[in-house]
Amino acid sequence: MSLSYVERRRFLWIVFLTGLVLLGMSAVLANATTLVRMPFEDLAQQSTAVARLRCLGAESRFDGREIWTETRFEVLELDKGLLPGLVTIRMMGGRAGHLHSRIDGVPQFRVGEEVYLFLWNRRAGDAYTVLGWSQGTFRIARNVDTGMEAVTQDSAMASVFDPGTREFRRNGVRNLPVALFRVKLRKALQKN
Repeated sequence: MSLSYVERRRFLWIVFLTGLVLLGMSAVLANATTLVRMPFEDLAQQSTAVARLRCLGAESRFDGREIWTETRFEVLELDKGLLPGLVTIRMMGGRAGHLHSRIDGVPQFRVGEEVYLFLWNRRAGDAYTVLGWSQGTFRIARNVDTGMEAVTQDSAMASVFDPGTREFRRNGVRNLPVALFRVKLRKALQKN
């Protein structure tokens, strides 16, 4: 069976376009981030330190072929572990020069913002990271009228994979008063 010139061109275009589609799909899948759900108790038990912190600033730079951001925090309250008065958190992503790298689920912080973070490091002297990324990040919002503070987990609005049900779910802490959050945290830490 011999193909004419027009049929060969059409066949090669179909192969070429199919290859482009497959390449595009693999690029999308390769950049996907899937977080496996970590219950609050697991965050508390597996963390090296848990603290209320205030963001002082951040700096991003290349380390090898990746952009990393180091964010400096002042420790306001320490609930677990040992931390100096100032602590640096190192996370992937950030802006270095004209390049911007963002990884879904990796928290970003604003100067002056207060958060509760569940921190983890492999051994003393290593940089800290946020355990569970967005799952270990709890932002504090203050009601301007009442002065009441409430905590919301970054992952509360994100779809997180639950291996128990084998489904993606949205759950987490939302607008929980700080006093109740601290009670929940104390109970989770006592199970340790």
